[in-house]
Amino acid sequence: MARLTGSRPAATRRWGCAAAFLLLLLTVQAAQKADFSGDSTAATINHSLTLLQRLQELLQNGNGSDSVLRVRSAASDEPKVFHTHQLLLSLQSEVFESLLRNQSVVTLYEPPETAALFEKFIRYLYCGGVSILLHQAIPMHQLASKYRVWGLQRGVAEYMRTHLASESSQGHVVGWYHYAVRVGDAALQETCLQFLAWNLSAVLGSAEWGSVSVELLLLLLERSDLVLHSELELYTAVESWLSRRQPEAPVAERVLRAIRYPMIAPSQLFRLQAQSAVLARHRAAVQDLLFQAFQFHAASPLHFAKYFDVNCSMFLPRNYLAPSWGSQWVITNPARDDRSTSFQTQLGPSSHDAGKRVTWNVLFSPRWLPVSLRPVYSDSVAGAIQPVRIEDGRPRLVITPAMSSPDFAGVTFQKTVLVGVRQQGRVLVKHAYSFHQSSDEAADFLLHADLQKRTSEYLIDNSLHLHIIIKPVYHSLIKVKK
Repeated sequence: MARLTGSRPAATRRWGCAAAFLLLLLTVQAAQKADFSGDSTAATINHSLTLLQRLQELLQNGNGSDSVLRVRSAASDEPKVFHTHQLLLSLQSEVFESLLRNQSVVTLYEPPETAALFEKFIRYLYCGGVSILLHQAIPMHQLASKYRVWGLQRGVAEYMRTHLASESSQGHVVGWYHYAVRVGDAALQETCLQFLAWNLSAVLGSAEWGSVSVELLLLLLERSDLVLHSELELYTAVESWLSRRQPEAPVAERVLRAIRYPMIAPSQLFRLQAQSAVLARHRAAVQDLLFQAFQFHAASPLHFAKYFDVNCSMFLPRNYLAPSWGSQWVITNPARDDRSTSFQTQLGPSSHDAGKRVTWNVLFSPRWLPVSLRPVYSDSVAGAIQPVRIEDGRPRLVITPAMSSPDFAGVTFQKTVLVGVRQQGRVLVKHAYSFHQSSDEAADFLLHADLQKRTSEYLIDNSLHLHIIIKPVYHSLIKVKK
């Protein structure tokens, strides 16, 4: 990474000056604290911006420089030269502290993408701030990691986590996920994966879909919380990915077997068998799944469950946005009062249930109060009713079926509520709440949302954008031995 091109005969003396300088700063800070204690007239005179400006000028002009960094890259024959100050670099980076301990001129070798940002990186070491763009996040994170500038590394990682929704011509979330895997950043990896799962339809039609790795694709296909229009949309995207990437047969077959074919209507399955070149090429690997899917659609769910295990992911719907699975609900001025609505969904994904509908009633309350906070009446005149503040309440969403039917036997309903938010000018899913099958509401629904503020991240133009999804879940029947 570096090579020796000079010597440091005055290293001890300079480090002595650095230590004295730091000791002086600590002494001044301690004196200021002592002066302020117990004095009501104490005030702080802050010229830190002027100091930052002078530090920038120090780097720009090279005044008093005691070290030189020569940055070489394959993209240029001429190195970039930076006249720097050992003290400032060493304060931020233990790597620079080690490199500059016994030499004054250091040659560094950087890839073109990090070499292009090296000036910004050095400026951060002097001023503690830097501005970056989406395509600069990974190389800046690489520089911060390589030279162990931990504050900058954490700052860039946080920038990436909060800019997943930013729009870019080629996309960036897939690339950031792959980078997080390489560097072992589990938090960034999980954040990217969740964003991709909840906004998969936006990714399927973008340029970055083709850059999805086999590992990432398989991780996504395993998930039941994918948000997309239908399983057919997912199959079409997978077919496009396979046609472009041309993986080896075992990989392609593993990918195709992760599609949930029972969630695709028989008419669409027939068309795929007749028209899909990918399916024709790997028909033998998925023939059993296709046959099982046709059986699932042909028989009643109760009859099918006698012979097959339906308690597996193949028969569990994902978060489909098609009208037969749920409904959108835009609530204007959600902090104003209670609201209600109703909608219908298909009883289940089986074609046997295609003509059967379930009606759902939904109640939204912006300020529901738990029992512990509700008004309590007392015989005492002094405090007949406990005071209740609006902010003590929390939003509540209750989803209940408006009917019961013998057709519900063997079926429970999982409810999922997606909350759309506007990020970087785009409306995307940021929050998803899943209700347990035995409950009519999610205990943590919008728990931290402040619907009173028009600037709330949960609101779009002072409206709450919800999409309610009902996922029928079939259960295998318990067989009684005679």
